[in-house]
Amino acid sequence: MPTVRRNWRAGWVPPDMTAAIRQYLVITGNYWAFTLTDGALRMLVVLHFHQLGYSPLEIALLFVFYEFFGVVTNLVGGYLGARMGLNRTMNLGLFLQIVALAMLAVPAAMLTVPWVMAAQALSGIAKDLNKMSAKSGIKLLVPDTQHGTLYKWVALLTGSKNTLKGVGFFLGGVLLMEARITGAVMIMALALGLVWLASLFLLKQELGKSKAKPKFTDILSKSRAINVLSAARMVLFGARDVWFVVALPVYLHTVFGWDFWKVGGFLACWVIGYGFIQTIAPRITGSRGSRQTAVFWAAVLALVPAAIAIGLMAGWSPQWVVIGGLLMFGVLFAVNSSLHSYLIVSYARGDGVSLDVGFYYMSNAAGRLMGTLLSGWVYQVYGLEACLWMSAGLVAMAALLSLGLPERPPA
Repeated sequence: MPTVRRNWRAGWVPPDMTAAIRQYLVITGNYWAFTLTDGALRMLVVLHFHQLGYSPLEIALLFVFYEFFGVVTNLVGGYLGARMGLNRTMNLGLFLQIVALAMLAVPAAMLTVPWVMAAQALSGIAKDLNKMSAKSGIKLLVPDTQHGTLYKWVALLTGSKNTLKGVGFFLGGVLLMEARITGAVMIMALALGLVWLASLFLLKQELGKSKAKPKFTDILSKSRAINVLSAARMVLFGARDVWFVVALPVYLHTVFGWDFWKVGGFLACWVIGYGFIQTIAPRITGSRGSRQTAVFWAAVLALVPAAIAIGLMAGWSPQWVVIGGLLMFGVLFAVNSSLHSYLIVSYARGDGVSLDVGFYYMSNAAGRLMGTLLSGWVYQVYGLEACLWMSAGLVAMAALLSLGLPERPPA
């Protein structure tokens, strides 16, 4: 066993694992391609409907089904992944995203609110099928005792995904200016269609299929650690989206006077940097996360939105306060997000891992749903400062919840 462990750390992979790794690399590539279209589509919808005169709350409502069906999909998707295999859930997610994009490739006059909400619902289902498949797959490739290696692999996957999502934000802003919304979604649908066809041939192994057929009631986690971590994840992502999803893009456009290209480009750079910090999070927090680490970094993060709100209320330069605070928030939130992503994969069971991961990301989607709705409503009624104070309170709640985690993941 010591020899095998040394070889693993040196990069050697047992022969019986090479097929699973090849499958996982294909899943990761699919996830990256999907992420580009997901980020671009979100930016397209926000900026297009803001241009049409929709209020921040009305824009937020366009994403209600996207987030709501993300909650449902993560619960049911984890069950399907354990029963059918992660290759099938991945291909299904890619196909549904193509359908969602095709639904928006209609004349602009036909893009009514119910139609866009339905397309966003399909996109939300597709996104969380892909996320659940990719995050679950990595658990199967690393020995249970190699927590440091697992943390690094999860951080690399999560960070690279968010970097590509940032590129997607930029892509969405550029496509909206150059090809309008109809042309933009047609281009993305065709490109993702090619990825889907390749995936049908390359994904052959039933990675992640549970040996024991799980019951439908198993979708609800019975692990206290996963339940506590899921609750912390929910309020953490609600804290981000309460000011980032709708309030911030609209604020940059209306208060700073930025055009769509500049808004999309700036948010793209922010997410790219955020993704990079996620990849190096193990170097920042230490190679192995723990309860103490999760509590500390959440507590530090809670100070940032509060400081931004105080600066705006004091009349300081909004450009310096918002942009500087946003950069600091991105660094600290990336560390928290990467740490949480490692902890859930570490806590999850080996057999039927997608059930635990699906339940966790159900809470993630619920937090995004809560944050999206609050982002539109609170910003419209009370302004950006109120969104920031709410963000600080939600992050503080995540820190308190993290006190209930086990000191370290089980070996």
